[in-house]
Amino acid sequence: MVVTGKGGVGKTTVAAALALLGAREGRRTIAAELSGQRRIPGLLGHPTAGAPGREEELSPGLWATTLDPEGALAEWAGQVVRPRALVELAVRSRAFAGFVQAAPGARELVSITKAWELGRSERWLPGRRRFDLVVLDAPASGHGLGLLRTPQTYADIARVGPVAGQARLVVEQLSDPARCAIVLVATAEETPVNETLELQERLAEVLGRGPSLIVANGIVRERLSAREREEVAGASAAVAAPVARALDVRHARAALQEAQLRRLRRGAAAPVLTLPLLAGHGLGPDELATLAGELGRRLS
Repeated sequence: MVVTGKGGVGKTTVAAALALLGAREGRRTIAAELSGQRRIPGLLGHPTAGAPGREEELSPGLWATTLDPEGALAEWAGQVVRPRALVELAVRSRAFAGFVQAAPGARELVSITKAWELGRSERWLPGRRRFDLVVLDAPASGHGLGLLRTPQTYADIARVGPVAGQARLVVEQLSDPARCAIVLVATAEETPVNETLELQERLAEVLGRGPSLIVANGIVRERLSAREREEVAGASAAVAAPVARALDVRHARAALQEAQLRRLRRGAAAPVLTLPLLAGHGLGPDELATLAGELGRRLS
């Protein structure tokens, strides 16, 4: 499951909630973030830093990892390079790190391939078990699309050999809606809706498919009726003025969101689910549990 969308719309939060939902439903689930990112464990109540590449169990059935391109490349090379001592020599000499840093798209290719490997029965390292569900918190929109495009690019360039063969296997899974869900996250505002509909079209160009699901995040559910607004306006001015202003702002935001949601649903090539705007100043395990419950009810 690949989760992407415009920056600032709650993409990582939705990825964490989807991973939590997968674990609740009995799937052996891992939430994967790209190198340098480690937000999901903190959202789920595990803020301590874990080593890149480590598969860290957060709760029964739920793991998290930060993808490590250099380490993942060494793992993969151990499957195709013999003798193994050559791989170990390359690791010690930092040859893999140099390749990942220097080759255009290499970091993206290794990252998306490692995410694919997490769900394989035959893992690259002996003793590691496959995961039933891999939730990848992909980069925002354009960069996320680039990540998904990279395997096909390398397959076309290499054409033959182990790199091309591996890249084609990843492309096959990304292109198959039965094996890979692509979730787009947006907020009900003009620019995020525009970007989501554009990203949907670009997915069809790059992978020959559209998204599996679109999640509209941060939706204001309580919109006042005309009668309720009149009652607020008619209350004591000294008491009601601050409340009335706050309710007017909330009402206006809800009305704007409704209009943008209608536009999103008209152009969407996948079901559009909504998640509520949660009160409070932060997100933590309780809020993630609420969002996972909302997703579970809407997806059932």
